[in-house]
Amino acid sequence: MRILFIGDVVGRSGRTIVSERLPKLIRDWKLDLVVVNGENAAGGFGITEVIYNEFLDAGADAVTLGNHAWDQREALVFIERAPKLIRPVNYPAGTPGRGAALIEAKNGARALVMNVMGRVFMDPLDDPFAVVERELSACPLKQQADAIVIDMHAETTSEKQAMGYFCDGRASLVVGTHTHAPTADHRILSGGTAFMSDAGMTGDFNSVIGMSKDEPVNRFLRKIPSGRFEAADGPATLCGLAVETNDNTGLAKRVAPVRLGPHLQEARAEFWD
Repeated sequence: MRILFIGDVVGRSGRTIVSERLPKLIRDWKLDLVVVNGENAAGGFGITEVIYNEFLDAGADAVTLGNHAWDQREALVFIERAPKLIRPVNYPAGTPGRGAALIEAKNGARALVMNVMGRVFMDPLDDPFAVVERELSACPLKQQADAIVIDMHAETTSEKQAMGYFCDGRASLVVGTHTHAPTADHRILSGGTAFMSDAGMTGDFNSVIGMSKDEPVNRFLRKIPSGRFEAADGPATLCGLAVETNDNTGLAKRVAPVRLGPHLQEARAEFWD
């Protein structure tokens, strides 16, 4: 299976490059599964139903969230009619929506897509490791799912790496999101799980993690807010991770970073070009 994971889409700039580039990437790379993190898609804060549908129209098979899941209050309602919108699985019982979903890929295969939030320097949610263990036990790789993709939305690299090793051999991909800066540690772990500490953001990198620079810089200098954070609106870079799995095992056999756009050195899944 050919999988493309796209890191945190920030604002209109990020949405535009997804809409413009993703359909061609699906055709050229013959992608089977596309997962997009969309928790910053609405002006940097949350997601709306219109934006969710834009991602699906562009070719996304699932959209994951994170700590900004409910910044747009409408998400609390429309997530119940959005089966491919996946919020953190370790939210308390009774939270609207779902934290894991069995998605039908473009090739007809079954992919379990899960979103989980870390707890270090984040909200004190349920234990992410215990919850992920529960989900993996209920839907084992190659028994109930042909591929398993886990979006680990967390602040610290250590917690993301720990989750990667915890799932090694039981998931196709564990990829970190939230910190918006792509890391250089993409690899296949010893048990066959593809891993990257952070996929990076899909947005304008002439910014402070996707926000227009002046207000974040001012707050660091003076510790006094002078305005709202606003998503930077310059040309975006699409960042993510490309993974090809073994059809017999569901584990990764090839992995490569993807960076398409200005400001960062371009990287492509050259084994598919």
